[in-house]
Amino acid sequence: MNAENPESAETAENTPAAENTQVTRDTRAAGRSAGRTKIAIVTGAGSGIGRAVSVELLRAGWSVALAGRHAETLEATAALVPEGTGLAVRTDVSRPEEVTALFDAARDRFGRLDLLFNNAGTFGPGGVPFEELPYDAWRHVVDTNLNGAFLCAQGAYRQMKEQDPRGGRIINNGSISAHTPRPLSAPYTATKHALTGLTKSLSLDGRAYDIAVGQIDIGNAATDMTARMQTGALQANGETAPEPVMDVADVARTVRHMAELPLEANVQFATVLATAMPYVGRG
Repeated sequence: MNAENPESAETAENTPAAENTQVTRDTRAAGRSAGRTKIAIVTGAGSGIGRAVSVELLRAGWSVALAGRHAETLEATAALVPEGTGLAVRTDVSRPEEVTALFDAARDRFGRLDLLFNNAGTFGPGGVPFEELPYDAWRHVVDTNLNGAFLCAQGAYRQMKEQDPRGGRIINNGSISAHTPRPLSAPYTATKHALTGLTKSLSLDGRAYDIAVGQIDIGNAATDMTARMQTGALQANGETAPEPVMDVADVARTVRHMAELPLEANVQFATVLATAMPYVGRG
């Protein structure tokens, strides 16, 4: 998920595990690149950044396991690429058993895993002063953004380490808030700073197993959920001001570039943002 586009990925919520039904959409791929089809898992794939990246990969000939909370939005993502190959798996990334089911379903269907785009997340309650923030709200953001990323990365790491040929790539969706916070964003900012540490640690530990780990930090990608950025967002000086946005397709192309590098090369950190947004001079 993207800090400057906090609602672009699907927000996890407590839903019964019994509802963790799997919906599969099969199509035939056209114009695949030569060689083996690469396999990806994208979380938060039902909307925003996750949908854009999934579509970009599918159009490029990847097979993609689409993970998100709602089967219907995942099916809508798969329908955007009628000639792609997708597997939609309803998943709440904060639930270990559902993450396990996601990776089992992807492995059973595709046999291996080349990429995890760790994208799902939530911004949490907006505009709440830190001293009034309920613990449950804090815990929800941590469970989704950090624990969910950990669970998915662990599932990918285990499979990539054991598969043949060995290795793969994990790309974590960090945030501009992994560098510099917005006002009233303590839970989100704390988890995104932590995600940067997780990225670095996994990148180091993965070297022995040909697992490359990087992070993309995104600022103000335009989706249906970011219209408010153009009408007004709270600034560090207390004012509310409109902010520029960029095409979400530019983010998707950047993720694809990172994903398609040979494992001998890695984009450790990439920052992609609307050129004129208040970031470099924030505060």
